[in-house]
Amino acid sequence: MRSKFLVLALMLLAATAYAKEPKAYQSGKLLQMDSVQCGMDEKDAKSFTGELIGTDSGHKRTQELLCQEYLLQAERVIYRIRPKDTKHPMLLPVGDQAQFRLNKDKMLLRVEDLDSKEREYIVVSMTPRADSTADASPARLNHLQ
Repeated sequence: MRSKFLVLALMLLAATAYAKEPKAYQSGKLLQMDSVQCGMDEKDAKSFTGELIGTDSGHKRTQELLCQEYLLQAERVIYRIRPKDTKHPMLLPVGDQAQFRLNKDKMLLRVEDLDSKEREYIVVSMTPRADSTADASPARLNHLQ
């Protein structure tokens, strides 16, 4: 009986040790924020009474919707990101450091100076940094040169 308990305890200990660690955060700098077009908002000029009586015109008002888009410069890549929650976006401080991690199809970002709350962002594009020398290997000279 005691050996069964010991085996069970060892299995539980092994399972917790084998569990995945949360991914470490990468660090980056928020370079700039742009307002970009992300859709159109259409509103009918018709009201309910106008529909019944037939007096309203069939005009539609369209308004361009703007979304915040940030440039986040990491060690090797520049990310262009947009907030996933477009109804209540948080204004991020440009020029500050931010910590982020990529999780499947979204970026989880937090700014410690703001409130350290993790927010979801959509990665619109990724561009390698031109000044990144971390992967640059020394040039090999050919024996013919």
